[in-house]
Amino acid sequence: MSANDSIQRSVLPIPDRKPVTVTTYEAKDPDTRFAPITQLRPPAGAPNVLVILLDDVGFGASSAFGGPCRTPTAERLAANGLKYNRFHTTALCSPSRAAMLSGRNHHAVGMGSITEMATSAPGYNSMRPNTCAPLAEILKLNGYSTAQFGKCHEVPVFESSPIGPFDRWPTGSGFEHFYGFIGGEDNQYYPALYDDTVPVQPDRGPEDGYHLTEDIADKAIAWVRQQKSLAPDKPFFIYFAPGATHAPHHVPQEWIARYKGRFDQGWDQVREETFARQKKLGVIPADCELTARSEGIPAWSETDPKLRPVLARQMEIYAAFLEHADYHAGRVIDALADLRVLDDTLVYYIIGDNGASAEGTLNGSFHEQAVGEAPDLMTPEFLMERIDDFGTPRANNHYAVGWAHAMNTPYQWTKQVASHFGGTRNGTIVHWPGGIRAKGELRSQFHHVIDVAPTVLEAAGLPHPTFVNGVQQEPLHGVSMLYSFGDAQAAERHETQYFEMVCNRGIFHKGWMAVTRHGNPPWVVIGKQGPLADDVWELYDTNQDWTQAHDLAGRMPQKLAELQRLFELEAGKYNVFPLDDRKAERANPDIAGRPTVVRGSTQLLFPGMRRIQENAVINTKNKAHSVTAELEIADAGARGVIVAQGGSMGGWALYAHEGKLRYFYNFLGVQHSAVTAAGPLPAGKHQARMEFAYDGGGMGKGATVTLYVDGQPVGSGRVERTHALFFSMDETAEVGCDLGEPVSPDYGHRDNAFNGKIQWVQIDIDKATQDADHLVAAEERFRLIMARQ
Repeated sequence: MSANDSIQRSVLPIPDRKPVTVTTYEAKDPDTRFAPITQLRPPAGAPNVLVILLDDVGFGASSAFGGPCRTPTAERLAANGLKYNRFHTTALCSPSRAAMLSGRNHHAVGMGSITEMATSAPGYNSMRPNTCAPLAEILKLNGYSTAQFGKCHEVPVFESSPIGPFDRWPTGSGFEHFYGFIGGEDNQYYPALYDDTVPVQPDRGPEDGYHLTEDIADKAIAWVRQQKSLAPDKPFFIYFAPGATHAPHHVPQEWIARYKGRFDQGWDQVREETFARQKKLGVIPADCELTARSEGIPAWSETDPKLRPVLARQMEIYAAFLEHADYHAGRVIDALADLRVLDDTLVYYIIGDNGASAEGTLNGSFHEQAVGEAPDLMTPEFLMERIDDFGTPRANNHYAVGWAHAMNTPYQWTKQVASHFGGTRNGTIVHWPGGIRAKGELRSQFHHVIDVAPTVLEAAGLPHPTFVNGVQQEPLHGVSMLYSFGDAQAAERHETQYFEMVCNRGIFHKGWMAVTRHGNPPWVVIGKQGPLADDVWELYDTNQDWTQAHDLAGRMPQKLAELQRLFELEAGKYNVFPLDDRKAERANPDIAGRPTVVRGSTQLLFPGMRRIQENAVINTKNKAHSVTAELEIADAGARGVIVAQGGSMGGWALYAHEGKLRYFYNFLGVQHSAVTAAGPLPAGKHQARMEFAYDGGGMGKGATVTLYVDGQPVGSGRVERTHALFFSMDETAEVGCDLGEPVSPDYGHRDNAFNGKIQWVQIDIDKATQDADHLVAAEERFRLIMARQ
């Protein structure tokens, strides 16, 4: 037995032991003896661990589970490992990831919804308690090297600014290295990236062939090569989480071309073709039924024939995006094989953190935020005009609801709908030649994403610690899947599991499921939901009815009542109450009750501030506001960005163009409004100001914009429509430049820095924007600074 095998690991960090030996005066004394330094390692035989988690991929998308999207890496791993066809997620991004990384139910770690919708309720506050140490922390404290690449959607939005705190960022959650993004999505061509906690820019753009998935694969490969070069005896834990296939659906054109014409038959026929392949593959039983089309989703035959080329193109792009992501995941797998460590690596390939997304409207969307901001703009005519922009940097596209439903074949519903398997069942592959003898076999035991952490710990021979960093730990809620690795017929051990997402609810118990879908469908973001008391519960015996095709509630009311009571017991245990069906309302922190980084009606920004998340900038939407900047203009004339928020798909910028002060408002990348000063900015010290007189009368209305230099009006104009909810889910604010996608086409994504000096930028909202002389005097700034002390 090695020294590492005898370590007591129930308390982490493992306490250092003081050597007990004879004390000598001189090192050369023959009695001077110390045990050799032993570096901390897990128990002998502990595997490397690689978790690959794709985004927004339904059960019926991947070819490994019968779908129309080619995923040869998934197929290759499955042929040499195990497929799990009853593996479940939570129906939404942040909750699934938080549950997987902690081994606890999502509400128990504060992630009852996405971070952008956090409230003050314990189950929804987005703050993982320190009683629930994540898997990466446990592995690191037991001697693993740990790294995360790609999407991290678990950082509370009020902790996502450049000043942190960073406790819930990946590097504060057990990962020694992080390279990726911390929001719900990212532009694949112009991503907002962090190296650990430092914002970084890709060294090239889409015109040079840049794509985010390739980038994170490159970084993961480089990291693991270095890790195995320098510490070959130390196992690693890599969490590889591409943004694919979450919107925006961005993928190089040569990949899209591979699917040309493959989806012209429409989503109904694609669904039937997928269903037939799934039966042939055996990933669903031969006698299971294809469920009926979910309520509100149109038949392909009901779509506008003129729109069908656009709809087909949307699916071609999605399929290419998934294959592209699978290819780059395969590059990481190939790197492990090249290092000769793949056989000793426990690989989880989880094909989706929830079902396929129905957030793209019934017709699909040129800009995925249009579902909440401007669904009226996504007309067939508009989409047809822009068909060639889909998949490129010129669009933030999302496919139509019908495709999402087809990608969840054979189940009902989609992402967000936690009551039905279309929202929660994700095909999963486990590959570990050194620990699994079976090859190419199927496993049908019921499992959930909270089962990953206990499986990894058991495989590594590690206990779940009772104390981490001095805090007593809550037990894991999941069960290890290791029992099923060698026995397809083993009785399942995960017998009970609740589901809840925006009040879509379900309870699984020994094969029986009681479920209710609540309120508006996923593609309706704004609108009244209806009372919970009106929800209709359904009952399914999934031991016999694999797809939830036959509702037994009317025939078995007593069984339904038993399961409803069980849901309430489980929900009470794990912080699900109070149920909260609000969507758009929770985007407003004042309504939701979560903290904000900026308080009051004024925010001061300074040159050099970069990658400021939208939740860390004072909210200027749906209200009057002003932006004032103290500048020093170079003699050669003014040029470049003074301050910008957002990107080419939505935002605003104040900058100098051709020597003149200019304000640009970009609505969804669709409607552009510019106001330009009549004359050039003079050399020397000056104060430039933009006043935004909001029309009022609701959300997303227009405004009159006036520009001032040293208090004198120099230009005015109109913005007819404005963002009501978000400028961007990924783009940020900068002072002195515009990183990522440029808000305005007047400047590019490189070399757009202001060529003069910026002393400060001040943003005022509501009453604070009212200034008779249209200037911010020194004493006003002094009062502001003192008020914040």
